[in-house]
Amino acid sequence: MRAKNWTKAVLAACLLVLVCSPAWAQKIKIAVAAPLTGPAASYGENIKSGVETKVEEINAAGGINGVMVEVAYFDELCEPREAAVVAPRIVGDKDIVGVVGHVCSSAHLAALPTYVRMGMPVISPTATNVTISQQNKDNQGRVWSFRNVYLDDYQGYFLAHYVKEILGLERIAVFYENNDYGIGLKNAFVAEAKNVGLAIVGEEGYVKGATDFAPQLTRLRGGNPDGLFISGYYNEGALIAAQAENLGMNVAKFGADGLDNVDYINLGGAAANNTYMTVPFLAEAAPEQAQDFIKKFEEKYQRDLDWMSANAYDAAGKFAAAVAAVGTDRTAIRDYLAGINSMENAYIGITGATYFSEIGDPEKSAFVKMVKDGAFTAAPKQMQ
Repeated sequence: MRAKNWTKAVLAACLLVLVCSPAWAQKIKIAVAAPLTGPAASYGENIKSGVETKVEEINAAGGINGVMVEVAYFDELCEPREAAVVAPRIVGDKDIVGVVGHVCSSAHLAALPTYVRMGMPVISPTATNVTISQQNKDNQGRVWSFRNVYLDDYQGYFLAHYVKEILGLERIAVFYENNDYGIGLKNAFVAEAKNVGLAIVGEEGYVKGATDFAPQLTRLRGGNPDGLFISGYYNEGALIAAQAENLGMNVAKFGADGLDNVDYINLGGAAANNTYMTVPFLAEAAPEQAQDFIKKFEEKYQRDLDWMSANAYDAAGKFAAAVAAVGTDRTAIRDYLAGINSMENAYIGITGATYFSEIGDPEKSAFVKMVKDGAFTAAPKQMQ
């Protein structure tokens, strides 16, 4: 009788362990949703190298609970329509525990309804549009989309103060891409520019993929600006810089993180010089825990570490930490991420300490880099 009771107790204990232990699968897959081909492919390459580096580190250390981590790549071209197509495919793969992406705000917004409806945790390392955090909750009020990058309202505010107080500019021409990123950033900048006393001498828009900007630049030149704000991505931004110089607009150029890609320099040539841009991560100001990673990354990829790779590395790290703690159940992972909600329990990565607000957004500092003598370098004056 005593042996029978002992057996029942053991079975009950085993059942309790099974119930309480994290759910495990034979595979652990992290999806990367990014532009891997097309005009914005350089962004996707940055994200890929960051995630790839993190996953290689995890697997070299034995994986997560002995299970190796795989990365599933989904090419969405930074296009909303393509993002909406890949999102159901990602959700339909039962081995995928979370998504690092999307890169562009418009693509992220297009995929977001699928993730929220189907319960897929997402961390964007790059999407900065404000409205994302207004559309990332399910009908129970649970946030499914997090990000470890600052928002455009802060970025625009910061830029207005930087060009006024540090660069000493007075008259600004605004040239923006007609999408969620370009308009959101432009609106934030213009609103704060007026508060700090900058004169907006003209605003012009352009569409993604355009190559001839002379008509708009000619009108902006008529306002006699001393600064040109390019609110968009590096491809068009480089062409705008080159064509502005051809029109005699030898003014300081500035923008946000969308310009931060080596192809901005490759495409813009000498005209890319004297361009300033905000970034959420700067290797020269990186915390101590980042130094070893920076060295290994630059040796492996033979290029400077960019902020997208750094943020993607940390985004993959957050998913790995979540799986190690709670297993592969997507809802449990979401709950784990939502619990990173204060400095006391922040995720400590190479980009510093990250924790999320109740709407999935972090607090991140902005840094400024510039193009000088055909290369990126930290701007000589930062504003913190």
